[in-house]
Amino acid sequence: MVSERELLASVPTQLWIGGPVDATGGATFPVENPATGETLIEVADASPEDAVRALDTAVAVQEDWAATPARQRGEILRAVYERIIERTEDFALLMTLEMGKALPESRNEVRYGAEFFRWFSEEAVRIHGRYQTAPTGTGRIMVHNQPVGPCLAITPWNFPLAMGTRKIGPALAAGCTIIVKPASATPLTMLLLAQLCREAGLPDGVLSVITSRRSGAVTAPLINDPRLRKLTFTGSTEVGKKLVESSAHGLLRTSMELGGNAPFVVFDDADVDAAVEGAMLAKLRNGGEACTAANRFHVHNSVLEEFTRKFVAAVQETKLGPGADPDSTLGPLINADQLDTVSELVDDAVAKGAQVRTGGKAPGGPGYFYPATVLTDVPTDARILSEEVFGPVAPIVGFDTEEQGLAAANDTEFGLVAYVYTRDLDRALRIAEGLESGMVGINRGVISDPAAPFGGVKASGFGREGGTEGIEEYLSTKYIALP
Repeated sequence: MVSERELLASVPTQLWIGGPVDATGGATFPVENPATGETLIEVADASPEDAVRALDTAVAVQEDWAATPARQRGEILRAVYERIIERTEDFALLMTLEMGKALPESRNEVRYGAEFFRWFSEEAVRIHGRYQTAPTGTGRIMVHNQPVGPCLAITPWNFPLAMGTRKIGPALAAGCTIIVKPASATPLTMLLLAQLCREAGLPDGVLSVITSRRSGAVTAPLINDPRLRKLTFTGSTEVGKKLVESSAHGLLRTSMELGGNAPFVVFDDADVDAAVEGAMLAKLRNGGEACTAANRFHVHNSVLEEFTRKFVAAVQETKLGPGADPDSTLGPLINADQLDTVSELVDDAVAKGAQVRTGGKAPGGPGYFYPATVLTDVPTDARILSEEVFGPVAPIVGFDTEEQGLAAANDTEFGLVAYVYTRDLDRALRIAEGLESGMVGINRGVISDPAAPFGGVKASGFGREGGTEGIEEYLSTKYIALP
């Protein structure tokens, strides 16, 4: 493995627009290590003019890329996949440095994120249309799918690789050019990916990466430009709503993967040990900084004490520390603001009567660390039950009947994912159909899969990423009438 210094020296720090280029005026901004609060490196700080330059480049090569045979597009995606896997340790360390997650988590993300390129390399050659005789017998109906055109992807900081690859993969497979605006907290991973894409044979201009700490100012001219035809965003519901409003002027195709407030429901007939194992994954994967993280634990009162006791014991086995430390299983939060948010939500719950079973207080010192925390006796008016905590905190509440468990799970404006533990197949299907969420995990604590459609309902957004459905977001349907 290369050293941290060697790795950082190998990462492009300029904008990536047909290759590495300086930002207008040479502006830069620092990327921080959340384990120490210190600056890792400076990267280019794009201006609105730089963003338009990226769109100019994307538009210039859109026609050629769309005309590139699907098999050739797929082979390039496959080559990128292989290069990412070859450099797993580099990508993992880079993500740990800029985002903070423990190295095992980062390695898992590399494998998961790379898989979107392999999956969509195969989907590129499976873009189907249809041909049929009109029911009246007076003509023929041909349905043809073609790329929507230049796309803009705005990605979050919590999965620096995977949140980009699951947008870039289908866009490139469909024949679209794409501009990625990564989160200012974690731009390095996406810049390294752009470099690998060029090495794998992706033509210059098909993928651009614009790094900036002024996301709104930089993306606004793109969203308002009629040449842009697709906007895809992963992030908070608040920002997503604003982007949808902004995109309405140009009637952009949009897909929004927004906030979550995932319930984790344990019924009286559940395998408690399996539920605890699933809860550890659903809550502490990525340190709880995931839209799919279990946010509320609803446990049947008959197994409440057993589940809580075993869950607390498992949580206490986590090792809090810098993500690059081999002994660490839980790294820091992304920044001081997130640390304050998690602390406030826990303090609010405790002030209203919740009991801290483990954790519950930041250790202090350098870095943005918060321990894995379990709360019980959480009152219904505690903010942590209605707000997305985005941290390693698990509030547990009990229920008595199946109807109460389902109602509690649905008592949120969000609807991204829900987790259910039960041995009863009929109940599992009843609850899965009754849950107001885009995804349901039955006796599973991790459900994300590049081969499955990822997305939510209600305030968690619309559109799907992954699966055979994922590429449809980047295709326009054209009906051709024939005599």
